[in-house]
Amino acid sequence: MAMPTTRTALTVAGSRSTVPRRTAAKEVAVIGAGAAGLVAAREMRREGHRVVVFELGDSVGGTWVYTPEVESDDLLGVDPKRMVVQTSLYRSLRTNLPREVMGFFDYPFKEVPGRDGRRFPGHEEVLAYLSDFARDFNLLKCIRFKTDVFHVSRVPDGKWLVQSRKVFDDDVSLDTNELFDGVLVCNGHYTEPRIADIPGVDRWPGKQIHSHNYRVPESFQGKVVVLIGSAASATDISRDIAPVAKEVHVSSRSASDETTKSQTGYNNMWLHPMIQGTLEDGTVIFNDGTSVIADVILHCTGYKYYFPFLDTNVIVTVDDNRVGPLYKHIFPPSLAPSLSFIGIPWKVVPFPLFELQSKWVAGILSGRIALPTEQEMMDDVEAFYTQLKATGYPKRYTHNMDGYQFEYDDWLATQCGYPKVENWRRKMYAEASKRRRTQPETYRDEWDDHDLVLQAQEHFLSLKTLKI
Repeated sequence: MAMPTTRTALTVAGSRSTVPRRTAAKEVAVIGAGAAGLVAAREMRREGHRVVVFELGDSVGGTWVYTPEVESDDLLGVDPKRMVVQTSLYRSLRTNLPREVMGFFDYPFKEVPGRDGRRFPGHEEVLAYLSDFARDFNLLKCIRFKTDVFHVSRVPDGKWLVQSRKVFDDDVSLDTNELFDGVLVCNGHYTEPRIADIPGVDRWPGKQIHSHNYRVPESFQGKVVVLIGSAASATDISRDIAPVAKEVHVSSRSASDETTKSQTGYNNMWLHPMIQGTLEDGTVIFNDGTSVIADVILHCTGYKYYFPFLDTNVIVTVDDNRVGPLYKHIFPPSLAPSLSFIGIPWKVVPFPLFELQSKWVAGILSGRIALPTEQEMMDDVEAFYTQLKATGYPKRYTHNMDGYQFEYDDWLATQCGYPKVENWRRKMYAEASKRRRTQPETYRDEWDDHDLVLQAQEHFLSLKTLKI
């Protein structure tokens, strides 16, 4: 299926209709203290805005905070009354990008003596990096931990009412109502699971789990597992459980309907096409006619965008995982610039993208950068949607930037007067992506892009002293 051309995907709506003029500093609410929320807070402060960051957990890091806890329902994440666990990390997770690529532009993700120094480090090292970032940019004083934002709505004067609840250790809570000039939604999209639609699964007797609730492989000891998915988590988890499971059968859209094949390096793992259906005796049937009697179906099927706290009077909706309408995946045109979303795109290098989005929003809120008119922004959004439809690109992939993320980054950088993405970073990303496909077992520990590593290190040495 063809990706929409980058030219159409990045069409710039008209010329700016107003002359940029710096305005007074804004009172800004940032929802979430993960990577997106932290860099958003830094960029707001750099632009002179006053910031409050609301964080449900008791530390920074968002989805990079590991916990062995899983959710209280049947592990599918479909019960609206369940105890929600914010993170989706599994214990063995390592990054699938090299650290040189991952870091923020002016805050390199360098090795720290005594910590995980691998190029593709474990999740603990990413959390440590984000904690260092929050400390070094003095962001902790802006963050309200253990504070749940339960309602955000616009009031008649254009400000935003943010209603939050602080939870104390003795289960006492305190509700607060506050007005802000702007709200940046940075709550991530790795909490609300998407579940595969499997014919007959209601009568299938086995256990189902979503990867959101996968932590360790031991519970799959001796089991026959059907794992659905082909993205990074599916690749990692299938290889995590194969040493303990009896059999692992990976069902993937990318597999031909006529192909079932064993996986290199494993004598108990096979790749199948998608599931055709399930039977009451435990059988799982694939589209090529093959079948297995399975104990577990593991859904590595991604997540839904979910903003239960946000009330926009149906201006912003989530339809088949399209958050819209959003100009450049950030601003709802009729609510811009006071409401914005940081971190919606996927199939990207996330931290640098969050940074550029945040720089753009901060500059717009201060009046240093001007947006097109509301109508021009809506025209741009509609043109993008039309191109997606014409190419047959599924609506649920609206925010998938595979193939044009760096063009998007460069557009944002230009808007902000910031340098474009470094060539070494683009090449290193492409090299890592290629090796991830061709060498899934070894790409994290074996590589030959040493020249790019040297370029990255030289670039880091040229950076100026830390700017708070």
